[in-house]
Amino acid sequence: MGRWKPPPPKSSPYITPEGYAALQSDLQGLWARRADVVKALAAAAAEGDRSENAEYIYRKKELGGIDSRIRYLQKRLPALNIVRDAPARDRVFFGAWVTVERDDGARTQYRLVGPDEADAARGLISIDSPLARALLKKSPGDDAELRVGDRRESLIIDEIRYD
Repeated sequence: MGRWKPPPPKSSPYITPEGYAALQSDLQGLWARRADVVKALAAAAAEGDRSENAEYIYRKKELGGIDSRIRYLQKRLPALNIVRDAPARDRVFFGAWVTVERDDGARTQYRLVGPDEADAARGLISIDSPLARALLKKSPGDDAELRVGDRRESLIIDEIRYD
């Protein structure tokens, strides 16, 4: 059996200006960190036998991870489309902050962002997620039905805002 895995599905090429700036900053930080790791790797390599040199092995793996992330960002950044404005501010589109009320009365706030900047802990959800797809093009007061597998949940859109 081979180790081949099918490629992941293509994610949306959209990003907010803040997310794009964060990815660029991440790339610049990686280049600075890479220079430090290369120096440490050279120092570890100078110690002699590399086969049993834990510092050398660790730095090689660290450098591989950094190089992989740099390659990804260098390919991904030019492919991204920065979305600055929504087509209509009274409906849910990319970049909107949406406050929803669940069946149990709990209110939650989400922002629809690109997959590269999604962070559920901060309420940033990917435009590709089932929740975001359920909310798209809705207006305040509309019902949105979230379907995940066999589970269904009804959400009421309370507020939409764009910052």
